[in-house]
This record gives sequence, structure tokens and C-alpha cells, in this order.
Amino acid sequence: MNDRVTPAMHALPDGEAELTLVVRLPWEDVARLGQEAGRLASQMRRPVTLEEAVSHRLRSSRAAAHAKPAGEQPPAVTASASVSSLPSRPPAEQARQAIDRINGTAGTA
Repeated sequence: MNDRVTPAMHALPDGEAELTLVVRLPWEDVARLGQEAGRLASQMRRPVTLEEAVSHRLRSSRAAAHAKPAGEQPPAVTASASVSSLPSRPPAEQARQAIDRINGTAGTA
């Protein structure tokens, strides 16, 4: 963990906590979060931020882990667990392709 900034934690009235942190993600993960935000926005019929999509994904994973039968351990979750391995590309190309996927324009250029 980097000691440059101490993350701020706030108690919320609904009994939850809010933790502010910075996460470095590959562009493919950002694209997947954008897709998740789009799905969630369709369900909720309102705009959804990436932060909301991450929070929803974490809550869904936690709920799914609690629904497992006793003795069965959920798999370890990593930031890139849902991202297929792709050949290395320059960062600018990764960014452009991730943005195209988020916008739904991948493969139309």
C-alpha cells in the first residue's frame, strides 16, 4: 500500500461506510466497468457512474458469496479476473479500443 495519502473513511447514515481510494486498472477493466454501468443504468432507468457500478458489483459478489452452501469457499476475486488475456498493445491503442467498447462502436471504424 502506498503511504502517500491516507484513505478517508466516512460512516453513512444507513450503516454502511464510504471509503475513498485510488485504483489503477487496465483499460479492459475500465471498459468492463463501463459496460456494467450501462447495464445497471438500463435496469435503474437513470444514469449510473462507474463508482456506482463498482459498488453494485462488489455488493453482488458479496451476496453471491454468502449464498454459497456451507463449506464451499468463493473463488478469490482479483481486478483482472473477468478480463481475458489479450496481446500487449500500446496504451493509446488500449484506451481507444476500451472507449470504443464502452461507446458500442468497436469494430465499426
